[in-house]
Amino acid sequence: MGLEWEQLVIDAADPVALGSWWREALGWVVVNDSPEEYEIRPEPDRLPGLLFGTAPEGKTVKNRLHLDFRPDDRDAEVERLLALGARHTDIGQRRDEPWVVLADPEGNEFCVLGERPGG
Repeated sequence: MGLEWEQLVIDAADPVALGSWWREALGWVVVNDSPEEYEIRPEPDRLPGLLFGTAPEGKTVKNRLHLDFRPDDRDAEVERLLALGARHTDIGQRRDEPWVVLADPEGNEFCVLGERPGG
């Protein structure tokens, strides 16, 4: 029995706007631009993707699942994402953590990690 990870589904008030933001942030491609289900992937035939679907309610609490990214230069990447519209957010992290917690335009938290330990 095989199991392949197809995509991560993210609820959004505006799937196209949020999906477009993530497409720009990640440099991915659009594979479905439906207003109800906007999907992006690293390449058209490469998985997994991110699927942004309509949610009737707004986000009210910290996400139970979030994405972590490890760039070559954490500080430069944080500045780039902030310029795109991300914002700093506090989920209870300590100030001396080697990662930075940001939120996308709809408030979904994600982390920009520092250098890999031993790397």
